[in-house]
Amino acid sequence: MVTRLSASDAEFFRLENTSTPMYVGTLSILRRPRSGLSYETLLHTVEQRLPQIPRYRQKVREVTMGLARPVWIDDREFDITYHIRRSALPSPGCDAQLHDLVARLGSRPLDKSRPLWEMYLVEGLAKNRVAIYTKSHQALVNGMTALEIGHVIADRTQKPPSFGEDIWIPAREPSGRALLLGAVGEWITRPAEQLAAVRSTVTHLANADQLVAAGHRVADIARTLVRGTAPSSPLNATVSRNRRFTVAGHRLEDYRSVRARYDCDINDVVLTVVAGALRNWLLSRGEPVTPTATVRAMAPMSVYPDADLDSSSPGQAISQVSPFLVDLPVGEGNAVVRLSQIAHATESHPTAPSLVDARTIVTLSGFAPPTLHAMGIRVATTFPARQFNLLITNVPGAQKQMFVAGTKLLETYAVPPLLHNQVLAIGVTSYNGELYFGINADRDAMSDVDVLPGLLSESLEELLDAAR
Repeated sequence: MVTRLSASDAEFFRLENTSTPMYVGTLSILRRPRSGLSYETLLHTVEQRLPQIPRYRQKVREVTMGLARPVWIDDREFDITYHIRRSALPSPGCDAQLHDLVARLGSRPLDKSRPLWEMYLVEGLAKNRVAIYTKSHQALVNGMTALEIGHVIADRTQKPPSFGEDIWIPAREPSGRALLLGAVGEWITRPAEQLAAVRSTVTHLANADQLVAAGHRVADIARTLVRGTAPSSPLNATVSRNRRFTVAGHRLEDYRSVRARYDCDINDVVLTVVAGALRNWLLSRGEPVTPTATVRAMAPMSVYPDADLDSSSPGQAISQVSPFLVDLPVGEGNAVVRLSQIAHATESHPTAPSLVDARTIVTLSGFAPPTLHAMGIRVATTFPARQFNLLITNVPGAQKQMFVAGTKLLETYAVPPLLHNQVLAIGVTSYNGELYFGINADRDAMSDVDVLPGLLSESLEELLDAAR
C-alpha cells in the first residue's frame, strides 16, 4: 500500500545529516533466563508484533524531482534478519563496554533504502544479563498511528500473549512513472498543498499547519517563541559524527519524597536535579557561572489528548506532547531555590492543568516510554535549535515488572538524538520504582560526559538533605 508521508514525517526524513541522525533509541537491560534469550526467540517475538506496527515493514521512496512528498511503500524484499542483529561483548562485558557499543551504533545513520529501524541483541554482559538496543527513525514514529517497536514487544506477564498467524503479502511496488503521475495529479487537484510540500525541505521553523498536524497548540507555540535565542553555553557547538553514551539510575521514591515535601511535580524535581548537575559540570570546567546564569532546556510535556483514551488498541493516540522551554537556574547555589524557580515556571506553563497523570499512561497497552520519547523529540525539532541549549525528555512508564520475550526487563534507558549544534541530550524514564537517565553526548565536545551520573546523584542528594 502506498501512503504519502505527512508533512512532519517528510521533514524528519529530510532533516538529518551524517552528524545528526534522526532516530529515537532505547537500551533495555534484561535478566538472562536459565535457558538464555536466543536470537531466534527475539526474531519470533518481533515477527509476531509486526502487524501492530506495519510501518516497520515499509520503506520510503522519493518522488522524481521532489514534486511531492515521499511515500511509504511495502518492502517486498523485507528481511527481518537484516534489521535484528546479534552482537556480543567480550565476556564478562561491563556496562562501560555496553555504553561504548551503543555510542558507536547510535552514531551510524539508518539505511534509507530499507525500513528505517534496527535492533541489536547484545550478549556477554556481566551479572547474567543481556541487552537489547533499538533505534527507529523519527519519521517512522508519530505516536498516533505508528508506535515505536519497544512499545509493542514488551508484555505485562512472563508468558507472552498468543497472536494469530501473520500472513503478510507485500503490495506491488509502484513504478517511478506511477509516482510521478500521482504527484502531477495532486498538483492539479491540490496545488497549494503541493507547493507547500516542495518548499518544506527542512526549514528551521514549522508553519502553523505543520504544527497543528503534529498535535501542537498554535497559541502555545507563539507564546514559547517569544523567549528568543538561548543563552550562550558550552552545550552548543558543532556536532561531530561520534558519540558518547552513559546512564544514571535513581530511586523513584526519593523524587516522590522531595515532591511531597515541597508540593511540586516529579518533573520539577527531575529538572532541578539536572540543573544542579549541569551547574557543577560547568564549574568543573572552569566556566564562569554568575548568580543569574541559566541553561535553557526543551522539556516537552505530555498532555491529555482530545479523544478518549482507549487501551484496547495499540494504534490509539496515547497522549499529545506540548513544548515547554524552561530556563534551568544553574547560577543558583541553593537547591531548594532552584526547585522553587522551576516549579513556578511549570505552573506558569499554559498546558500545566492538562498534564497527563502517570497512572493514565501506564494503563495503556504496551510499554509507552519509547513512543513518548519519540513524540517529545518530534516536538523539540519543530523549534529552531538556537532557542534552547539541550533536550530533556521525561516520560512515565509502568511501575510493575515488564517482560520482553518472556525475559525480565530490568532497566530501560532512552537514547535521544543530538540536535543541530547541541552536544547533549537527556532522556529520563520511570519504570518499576526507578528513574533511568539515558545521557547521549558528542564525543569531541563532551569528552567528560562520564562525570554527569555522579553529578546527578550529588544534585539529588542536595535536595534530599534539604527535605529531611
